[in-house]
Amino acid sequence: MKIIVREMDVKDVEAVNALSRQLGYPLSLSQTRQNIRAVLQSKDHTAFVAEYRNKIVGWIGAAQAIMIEVMPHCEINGLVIDEHHRGIGVGKLLIDRVKHWAKEKGNDKIGLHCNVKRTEAHLFYQHLGFTELKQQKNFVMNI
Repeated sequence: MKIIVREMDVKDVEAVNALSRQLGYPLSLSQTRQNIRAVLQSKDHTAFVAEYRNKIVGWIGAAQAIMIEVMPHCEINGLVIDEHHRGIGVGKLLIDRVKHWAKEKGNDKIGLHCNVKRTEAHLFYQHLGFTELKQQKNFVMNI
């Protein structure tokens, strides 16, 4: 079994969009394309895809997080693995690639947020060495 991890490209938009929909993120193709372009143009963001048998089966996005109250670190902004390809190492490979990118940026920590409903994902992250710091609520305001 050969899984290839590579930098995301705008041409991956359909696969990335379809995977995102599996987790309930219903952006249009044009919105997803616009977001991919913005990520790829930013020096403080990155995104990778995982291919298995010439099909994109997962993606991950990350960013350099700079805040007043904590040391700079890398934040995983999104991680989606195709529901039919979970448990074969795709997620671990994508996180390993982000770890490498984060170290290149001078980070010694990676953080992420995960929906409290995704208990299987919590176990996956803990298995990889992530430690739960806190539970919190997300708020949003339309402006």
